[in-house]
Amino acid sequence: MIPFFIFFSVLIIQRLLELAIARRNEKWMKERGAIEFGMKHYQFIVLMHSMFFVVFLFEKVTFSRELSSFWPLLAAIFVCAQLIRVWAISSLGRYWNTKIIVLPNVEVVRKGPYRFIKHPNYLVVSIEIMVVPMMFGAYITAGLFTLLNVLMLSIRIPAEEKALQELTEYEGSFESCNRFLPKLLNKYDN
Repeated sequence: MIPFFIFFSVLIIQRLLELAIARRNEKWMKERGAIEFGMKHYQFIVLMHSMFFVVFLFEKVTFSRELSSFWPLLAAIFVCAQLIRVWAISSLGRYWNTKIIVLPNVEVVRKGPYRFIKHPNYLVVSIEIMVVPMMFGAYITAGLFTLLNVLMLSIRIPAEEKALQELTEYEGSFESCNRFLPKLLNKYDN
């Protein structure tokens, strides 16, 4: 049980560090005239992510869930997702945030994983919400929060893309990209 609590604590610390980065970036962007969108749904995203940890811990401890026999594979997927997370956050730099905050007329970031897909950070979160609980046998948490995440992203992504389209050249910059999976072949390739 100690390895689980260490892992769980590392996840919590990671989230808190991300929130600190997001707050610093938000302040920097708003000082330069950035506009925030999606404030109504953001509180539900925060609630969902907070409840994810509560329900995950509850299921693991209450039902004495065991480490999955597939944990090495799931751990490898988790580590790859974390590498993409760091890549995405560092690629956006000061523009990365947990909120939808857009600085008008800035050049859209098309480096790092953003060269291949529109929303690498949401892909990472989706992988994590499914893989982390499964690694520790918390299948109820994995299923429930995967469904809730799909619902949240069905609201969040259109709101974010609309905000970016209104204030930047987002549409033209990302017309050749999918939201989550890279295109393997150009539509003009045979």
